[in-house]
Amino acid sequence: MLFTLADTYLFEEEIKKSRFQAIAATVENEQDIKDFLALHKDLTTTHQCWAWKIAHHVRFNDDGEPTGTAGRPILATIEGNDLTNTIVLVNRWYGGIKLGTGGLVRAYGGCAGQCLRLAEKIELIHYQQLHFECGFAEWAILQYELKQLQIEFQEQYLAQGVDVLVKMQLNQIDGFRLRVQDVSRGKSELKVIERTEDE
Repeated sequence: MLFTLADTYLFEEEIKKSRFQAIAATVENEQDIKDFLALHKDLTTTHQCWAWKIAHHVRFNDDGEPTGTAGRPILATIEGNDLTNTIVLVNRWYGGIKLGTGGLVRAYGGCAGQCLRLAEKIELIHYQQLHFECGFAEWAILQYELKQLQIEFQEQYLAQGVDVLVKMQLNQIDGFRLRVQDVSRGKSELKVIERTEDE
């Protein structure tokens, strides 16, 4: 089960005179990531390290810190919280005391982790677009069931019946596919149009 963030969250702490600030937010695509990083660009920081995950795609950036001490620990906290469609940026204002590689890993990962602990997480539900055609009599039954299940649909009336476009959760598909076949006595079939989100 995967989750995403309900909102944008911020956490700050001081570690050996360096100030660390984590900002976590939801992102859906590369443009959201660019917009987020542009919005939070801060020239007063010593380092702006970040990591994001969208479906199977991940990226992270150490922004001048020793390799593997910032971006990767931030990513580990995202994955450790079963999050996707999430970006975490950790800003550092250097306070004059070096933390060493172990200290940096703990500081960046810890600050990101504290921020994500504060965050409200919501289950990410995957949807699928499908369509089917059916006769007018079958449509009355199937339309009622779609409304009961709170499934989004658009219907188009044709001379020979109704063409229906539906958007449903992945866990609803098998049951409704059987229902379409049953109501239409095998004449109609629920067909996949496209995958709207990566699994």
